[in-house]
Amino acid sequence: MATAFGALTPVFALVALGFILRKIGFPGPGFWPVAEKLTYFVLFPALLIESLANARIDPAVAGPMAAALAGGVLVMATLALGLRPLIGLTGPGFTSLFQGTIRPNTYVGIAVALGIWGASGVALCAIAIAAVVPLVNLLCVAVLARLGAGRAPGVVPFVKAVIGNPLILACAAGGLANAVGLTLPVMVSETLAMMGKGALLLGLMAVGAALELDRLKGDVTALGLITAAKLAVIPGLTAAGAILLGVEGQAFGVAVMYAGLPVSASSYVLASQMGGDKALMAGAVTATTLLAVLSLPVILWALGAGGG
Repeated sequence: MATAFGALTPVFALVALGFILRKIGFPGPGFWPVAEKLTYFVLFPALLIESLANARIDPAVAGPMAAALAGGVLVMATLALGLRPLIGLTGPGFTSLFQGTIRPNTYVGIAVALGIWGASGVALCAIAIAAVVPLVNLLCVAVLARLGAGRAPGVVPFVKAVIGNPLILACAAGGLANAVGLTLPVMVSETLAMMGKGALLLGLMAVGAALELDRLKGDVTALGLITAAKLAVIPGLTAAGAILLGVEGQAFGVAVMYAGLPVSASSYVLASQMGGDKALMAGAVTATTLLAVLSLPVILWALGAGGG
């Protein structure tokens, strides 16, 4: 438990710093959207490419790990859809609950993986990204297209958005370099590594800057359901799947941790674009981020996922 708390303390300290800086108006309201864009399109992909290209990952480990993560997402999505008649939310409200149950904040995941497992943990986290990000995008867009108040974007724009996702492209590039045995030149590798450090710094502060405490006054029942599903149920489902598939050690720990991450701020953007409940979505991002300070170390300790 102490190891997990120790690794998480600097992560959430940077999240808190971002929240405080935005509240006091420093360095200015225009800074945070630019910082997040720089992180998402440039710095974070650099981190993923460097981590995957230099990693030594056994395909026999990566495959079952990816399957356990994808399975957890699919079971959680099925449960949410099956329970929809009992939840009592409007269509737009349900789309935000649906996103909140399955969409992870990858910035936090990478930082936690680095703090607990080091470079090998980051590489395994990249595998989790490759397995989960396309799947949750597909599911969330499909539900929003059916139940959201906005107009469906169509198949072609969606495919372009998924294929052009910088995180997916970075995972593909790093994974390909690894698969063909390409060794990155030292200067390239070190440059990418330095960019990756900037990604963690700016990414975590941007997470804090996006928190909106006033949104916690909204639908308390819906927020409670989202929080329980995202921080407890889906990591439990993923852990069960990982055990059945024989996933062990660091791969098991990273899979469970990634499944139990708070909701990504990108869910708010998608809700805005496709007619979801933006207020509920913002509240879900805030609630899960705040409570993940407690849930992540507890999950890692309880499942024995904090060790090597």
